Amino acid sequence: MTAPPEPTPPLLSGIDEQSVFRTLFAAYPDALIVADRAGAIVLANPAAAKLLGYSVEELLGLNVDALVPDAIRPRHASYRDAYGRSPRSRPMGTEMELVARRRDGSEVMVEIALSPLQSQGLPLVVAAIRDIGAYPRVKQALQRASYSEYLAQLGRMAVDARDPEVLLRQLPATAAEALQVEAALVFLLDSDRLQFRVASGVGLMADEAVGSRVPNRPDTPPGFVLDQGTPVMVADYRSEQRFAVPKSHLDGGWTSALSVPLSDRGRSIGALTVRSREAKRFGTDEIRFLESLSNLLATSLQRAQSEEALKHAQRLESVGQLTGGIAHDFNNLLTVIQGNLQVLEELPALAQDGYGQQLVGAAARATRRGAELTSKLLAFSRRQVLQPSALDIRAMLNSLADMLRRTLDQRIRIEVDVPAACPPVQADPGQLESALLNIAINARDAMPEGGALRFHAEPCSALPSEVRNDLDDPSAPEDGFVAISITDTGSGMPDEVKERAFEPFFTTKDAGRGTGLGLSTVYGFVKQSKGAIAIASAPGAGTTVTLYIPRPWSTTAPPAEDAGVGAAVPPGLHVLMVEDDAEVRAVVRTFLDTMACKVTTATSGEQALLALGPDARFDLLLTDIALGAGMRGTQLAAIAQERFPKMAILLMSGFSAELLNADRESPASWELLRKPYTREELAQAIGRVIGRPAAGSPP
Repeated sequence: MTAPPEPTPPLLSGIDEQSVFRTLFAAYPDALIVADRAGAIVLANPAAAKLLGYSVEELLGLNVDALVPDAIRPRHASYRDAYGRSPRSRPMGTEMELVARRRDGSEVMVEIALSPLQSQGLPLVVAAIRDIGAYPRVKQALQRASYSEYLAQLGRMAVDARDPEVLLRQLPATAAEALQVEAALVFLLDSDRLQFRVASGVGLMADEAVGSRVPNRPDTPPGFVLDQGTPVMVADYRSEQRFAVPKSHLDGGWTSALSVPLSDRGRSIGALTVRSREAKRFGTDEIRFLESLSNLLATSLQRAQSEEALKHAQRLESVGQLTGGIAHDFNNLLTVIQGNLQVLEELPALAQDGYGQQLVGAAARATRRGAELTSKLLAFSRRQVLQPSALDIRAMLNSLADMLRRTLDQRIRIEVDVPAACPPVQADPGQLESALLNIAINARDAMPEGGALRFHAEPCSALPSEVRNDLDDPSAPEDGFVAISITDTGSGMPDEVKERAFEPFFTTKDAGRGTGLGLSTVYGFVKQSKGAIAIASAPGAGTTVTLYIPRPWSTTAPPAEDAGVGAAVPPGLHVLMVEDDAEVRAVVRTFLDTMACKVTTATSGEQALLALGPDARFDLLLTDIALGAGMRGTQLAAIAQERFPKMAILLMSGFSAELLNADRESPASWELLRKPYTREELAQAIGRVIGRPAAGSPP
């Protein structure tokens, strides 16, 4: 018979069990509270006090309902009553996430295990409470959710506040609050990309106030970020070797940092940086959060820039349409004035009158100045007739510099820097030279005491974002342009002047010293040449104007026809002249009469067609393009050419847009004459057009 086993001696034999249990209760890492059936707390350990923000003494006697948020308190009371009627053990890990209310009103996500003590004869329940935010995975998820909420708030701000400056000012504070760091700041590159500007920030040091500059070099913190083009994490500034750590960073107690580049369509425009006094403070989640902030800010800045560029373009286009219309009417007036002055000048009664001749000469000079003014208006409004060809920009700049050295103040030093391999540009040579001369004259005026004027040209590998936004053809290749820069060491422009530099009639010069059309005509010429223009300037720092001119689309350009040479007008030339303006018609009739032409006049295309009957014997159709509300001159010319293939066609207009359209759509045998014109210019145009084969003539 086997003897029964001896009873196992109690593990706590010889030890005060009550003392052990008290010690365990106090030392347990989870929060423990013991409550009676009414919910009053009778015991609580230090972990519970720490988690809930009370002292142990404050918890004793407190009802557990006080630890439940107000919104769910009724539901909790109902659950507690049901639990009291059927108590049971509920372990951790049942995925019942609850919310506890701390003494200060804040809330914490918790998991709770319940253990009833009724089986021990005690009407009590033990609740073990665990802060699930302390779990690494949960803590990470909560942190990511927090970052997402901050991003959503800034996103709403970016949508509601159309001004990017609002977002720019708020973003560093949001970054610092979300990441719980002491400093955050935004660096933006200046337009010349040589320096960063501290655009906004919190926790800034004395040497980096908003508006201060930092060189854009790889040995500076923001310069290194742009050089790398990727997020840069600094675990400890004291051991950093990749770039020069400013002494102020170490003196300020900064230890770790995280920086990400700000990019606009693949091009770095700045950096976003956060700093902490803790070592190794940042990780992958922080990088993603900061990159999201960077993308949000860059998008907002890009949107504002695009909107402003669009408004600027629309404003200039509106002014261009207005000035083009004014120029049309003004050219008709000048044709009348100039023509009558020329006739008056040749009157026998004035031939010996010196004073009369002086007055007529002064008036004629004024009409020529008026014609130049309308030409500038048409250049701005992009309604001038251009004859682009492939140009050697190196030769042009050297020739222009030689001329300027002879004419400008000798105290102005002129330099030309163009590589021998610089490709040609496709532009109207006269207009391009005029544009460069306009810019050079502005530069001269900005350097009354002398200085340096530098011309530089080089092929573009990539266009700046603001330039690409200004192109009429956004699909143009990045490397399809040559950048021609004119830099002076003059007084420079404040931002408010720079923003209006291309507006017609805007000038900062004294009254009588400028029309305000110089840069506006340059703008119009460049835009009409399918290019773009940019200005970089600041007070005291000089100005750089850069023209982005397209390269040639073909290697050879057709030889330009000599517009100044034509055959003599044969006496008795039979001309059908069509002009709806009576005074212009009278002037042109006088010009033709002095050339011994036989003239038939018509005031409209419809009236001219009546004269173009089967028996008509006209040698030349001279017609304005705009003929009031009826048929246009180009339509009349096409019908006339069809009826009489050998008839020469000469179109005239004071509106260059009409000449542009006619130039694109007309046969090469037609001639285009811009108003106002002199009798000699009319005679030369007639001579050219009757001296070439008509469109219907055999070769």
